[in-house]
Amino acid sequence: MLYLHIPFCKQKCSYCNFHFSTSLDFKDQMISALKKELFLRKDELQSKDLKSLYFGGGTPTVLKVDELKSIIDEVLKYFSFAQDIEITIEANPDDLDKDFLKDLTKTEINRLSIGTQSFFDEDLKLMNRAHNSSEAESSIKRSQDFGFENISIDLIYGSPTSNFEIWKQNLDKTIALEVPHVSSYALTIEPKTALNQWIKQRKIAAPNESEQNKEFYYMSEFLKDQGFDHYEISNFGKPGFHSKHNSAYWKYQEYLGIGPSAHSYNGRNERSWNIANNKKYIDFLSENKLAKETEILSEKDRFNEMLMIGLRTVWGVDLVSLKEQFPVETFEYLQHEMQQKIEEGILAIENDHLKIPEKHWFMADGIASDLFLL
Repeated sequence: MLYLHIPFCKQKCSYCNFHFSTSLDFKDQMISALKKELFLRKDELQSKDLKSLYFGGGTPTVLKVDELKSIIDEVLKYFSFAQDIEITIEANPDDLDKDFLKDLTKTEINRLSIGTQSFFDEDLKLMNRAHNSSEAESSIKRSQDFGFENISIDLIYGSPTSNFEIWKQNLDKTIALEVPHVSSYALTIEPKTALNQWIKQRKIAAPNESEQNKEFYYMSEFLKDQGFDHYEISNFGKPGFHSKHNSAYWKYQEYLGIGPSAHSYNGRNERSWNIANNKKYIDFLSENKLAKETEILSEKDRFNEMLMIGLRTVWGVDLVSLKEQFPVETFEYLQHEMQQKIEEGILAIENDHLKIPEKHWFMADGIASDLFLL
């Protein structure tokens, strides 16, 4: 699968620490650099038949549709598209006007991931989103009117401007809009963000973890009752609408990331990441040089990552595969460490897969880290 990072945004959200720029000064050079990197790295993916192509960011919809199309055409020079390929673009609601959507229908893009975050203006103002509650709703309806059925929306819970009743209304609105996929995250406070600064200055309250816990479990039960599969801690999809791209990440498959700050993984033991600096990235590629660093994952790193990622999903960790890939003493270590947690009911084994029962998913990262090789 292939990931393309478009490092531009209209404005900076208060909670975001992703790599992007609010300046479009180098947009044309960036598109050229993306194409150049794609050419230079085309042989890194073993499979030339793509099952997933993902435009992330940043905000890819700050590009014009013909610019996006030119990148897709470049991809098609080196790869073919599987018949059932999923091509996703992350979008902000305020970008999805009629003209943009009309042009988008003429491309191969067939899935929208819309950064809704909330249907309430109070939340959106705190997050410094570029859209309002009316646009949050109308962008979804408009996208459906233009034939986009495979739509995912992002929702954030546990905001200081929200409460349990508002959260329930956000979910009710999601169902009313007939959205088939939801990615939902607890508001977290990242370093070097405006939100972190406001909390330090006591301008707003820090998120309440017990309230977030309550909202998470309500969401899980509510969406499952509405026909969604809760297939990863933060992801819910109706049958047939699970994210192929993200599922491949969680199943530890190979992927190639193109663009500044993008990460890649060869499916075995090598990971790389590009420099998180637009100007330096462009300069490197202008000289036919790759702006990336590479690391060979140690046995410990691979083991810990497989646990961390797998235990966040409904599929869990394949113990047979784990036993085949790692030395006997490593597997014996895991068996010893997981035994007490199985007795406590916070781990379970089903069909040779180690899983966290869903009622304990909110604490999955902590449970997984207890099993890590040190």
